[in-house]
Amino acid sequence: MDVLTRIGICGIVPVVSLDMAKDAIPTARALFAGGVDVIEITLRTKAALNSIRMVSAECPEICVGAGTVLTLEQCKQAVEAGAQFIVSPGFNQEIAEWCIDNNVTVTPGCVTPTEITQALALGINILKFFPANVFGAIPAMKALAGPFGSVRFIPTGGISDKNLKEYLSAPFIHAVGGSWLCSKQDINNGNFDVITAFTADAVKTSLGFELAHIGINCETDEESLQVSRLFDMAFGTGIKEGVSSNFASSAIEIMKSRYLGDNGHIAIQTVNIGRAVATLTKKGFEADMETAKFKGEDMVAVYLKQSFGGFAVHLLQK
Repeated sequence: MDVLTRIGICGIVPVVSLDMAKDAIPTARALFAGGVDVIEITLRTKAALNSIRMVSAECPEICVGAGTVLTLEQCKQAVEAGAQFIVSPGFNQEIAEWCIDNNVTVTPGCVTPTEITQALALGINILKFFPANVFGAIPAMKALAGPFGSVRFIPTGGISDKNLKEYLSAPFIHAVGGSWLCSKQDINNGNFDVITAFTADAVKTSLGFELAHIGINCETDEESLQVSRLFDMAFGTGIKEGVSSNFASSAIEIMKSRYLGDNGHIAIQTVNIGRAVATLTKKGFEADMETAKFKGEDMVAVYLKQSFGGFAVHLLQK
C-alpha cells in the first residue's frame, strides 16, 4: 500500500511537536493503540529529527512523516532520518521536485488556484490546506474542488473533535491533520493513556457508523409485498416497491428472494467504506469482495463474511 493510500485509509494525521525525543516512541504507540498508524512530526523543535529517526526504527507499524518542512535541506535530513512523507505549509517547488525525483511522498500546502495549478503540473493532486480555518475551511475547499476535480485536500488548522466528522464527510477531503489528539501538555506530562482515548474517539468519529436499514428475507415477490403491507398497516410506514426488494420506510427492506443471512441483513452506513473495511479487517472481520458494488471507481457497498445473530451485515457508503 502506498503512503497516500495509507493516509487516506487512516483518515487522521496527528500533527505532533516534540520537545524531547524520549517522548517520540510512547506518543507514537499511544496513537497506534487508539487506532491511528500515521504520525506527522513537525520540524519545529530540535528534537524533531531524532524523534523521526526513533519512530522509524522502533515502530515499523507506523507511517512517520515530517511536517513544517521549509527548505530542501530540511527535507533531505528528514528523509535520511526515516520520514516516509514530507509536508510543507506552502508550495515549495524545489522541495516538491526533489521528492518526486527521489520517490518520496510530498503534500505541499496549497490554498490558491495558482498554487494548486503549480502542484498539478508536477503530478501532485493530494494537497495540504493550511491554515484551513483562516482560508475558508470547507466552503473554500468545496469551491476549489469545482474546477480542480482531481484534487483532494488534507486540511489542518482549526480541526478538532467537534468538526472532524463534517470535514471527513466531504468528498474532496483525503484526510485531516491536527494536533488536538496529542497536545504538548499531555505529551510532556506523560498522559499517553489520554492520547490513546482521544485517538480512539476520533477514529470512531472518522468511521461514522450508523444503522442504515434492516433487511428481511422473503421467498417471493408476493410474500415481500405482504410483509410490507403488514408494516404499513401497523405503523404507517408506506410502501416503496423496487426490483429486488420493497421498502417499508427507509429503515426496513423486505427482500423478494432469499439472499445472504439466514434471517436477512443489516446495513451499516459509514463515512468512508474503504476506511471501514481496513479498520474491521484489523479487528478480524473480512469483507466479501465478491459482493462489492461500485460507483465508478469508488466502492459504495460490500458485505462482511461474518454473520451476526443470523443476519448478514453490509456496509454502505454515506
